[in-house]
Amino acid sequence: MSWLSSLKSVFSPAQEVKEDDIQTVLQNYVLPNSSNALKDRISQVNVEGRVLQLTINTYPEEKDYLQQIHDDLADALEKCGIQELNLHIIQQKNAAHGEAGHSCSSKPKAENSNLPPVMDASPKAEVDPNNPPIQKAAPQQRDVAAHPRIQNVILVSSGKGGVGKSTTTVNLALALKKLGLKVGVLDADIYGPSIPTMLGNAGRTPLIENENFVPIDAYGMAVLSIGHLIGAHNTPVAWRGPKATGALMQLFNQTLWPDLDVLVIDMPPGTGDIQLTLAQRIPVTGAVIVTTPQNVALMDATKGIELFNKVNIPVLGVIENMSTHICSNCGHEEQIFGTGGGDQLSEQYEIPLLGRLPLNVQIRENADNGKPSVVAQDEAADSYMNIAQAVMVQMDKLPKRQRDDKRIF
Repeated sequence: MSWLSSLKSVFSPAQEVKEDDIQTVLQNYVLPNSSNALKDRISQVNVEGRVLQLTINTYPEEKDYLQQIHDDLADALEKCGIQELNLHIIQQKNAAHGEAGHSCSSKPKAENSNLPPVMDASPKAEVDPNNPPIQKAAPQQRDVAAHPRIQNVILVSSGKGGVGKSTTTVNLALALKKLGLKVGVLDADIYGPSIPTMLGNAGRTPLIENENFVPIDAYGMAVLSIGHLIGAHNTPVAWRGPKATGALMQLFNQTLWPDLDVLVIDMPPGTGDIQLTLAQRIPVTGAVIVTTPQNVALMDATKGIELFNKVNIPVLGVIENMSTHICSNCGHEEQIFGTGGGDQLSEQYEIPLLGRLPLNVQIRENADNGKPSVVAQDEAADSYMNIAQAVMVQMDKLPKRQRDDKRIF
């Protein structure tokens, strides 16, 4: 049995991976400026769909060649059907390498030339924090070609869960549509998809046409979520990073999106694999940060902003959710989660405060019933419309991305 026998697709569309060719590439590659074979340095190989994770041992004097190793392998493996290479580096001490001053070629070759087997789990070896995984995708967001049918991609993100990000996503999308734009929604919250419930189509399954998903219509918007693919049985999605990011890329690339002015993506909380994959492989116009005024939420929102700054994704602004609460009985207004959080982020990072949203029971009730505020026209509807207008203003300030109409998905 081949050591790549565990290859599998995330979803039903076929993934063509040339197993024998991949094995040949890894066995025959010689490290730069050395006579050492890569196969003698491999400690772990993991394959999920068309993503390959490779853990190798290196030495301090080889650090200048790591990017070249990655690029060489990525180019060769792409011809074998691998779309993304994650190269994990374990840096050995000089003492294990031999006497000081010896070249890389002084390390003896291992007696066993067989490559390690593919494992279902992620690499167990600890990755050197000074040498994080190198991603196959373009390191610069500006180098990612625009989708031929999608003019703008907006991320709705937060550093932590429970701040109302998904509710904001659906209402922002509906408000943009009401302003005359052609809008789609992609639920990238792989582990906790709630968009189907909020848009009233939980339990529906998309059609498959020529191995592509057909998005589901919701209030005139093209919508797709992992929740539409796993059914309405509260089945937990217990996927490791490579499989989760593979699922996201498949939802984006293998969906028959109509011509859209804006695709609004509901992001999972945090700053992990999915956020990095999006930054490197999906053409993003800008990000919207959702936070509550409390300090804990602000700390996590700050991390999200810093991540987007590092990967060159413009932050369009911040939305302060649950800003104030007005008692339905007596009319008393109270700032339950504190005050000034949105203003603080706006001032610190010189980004607009797009708007404030109240802590209102109608917002929750209408979202739970599949008729968000903009549809139900509750007390918060006007606030969402004002935020959508502010987002459009910020979008218009950004340069348009070069579209690639020949791009094949």
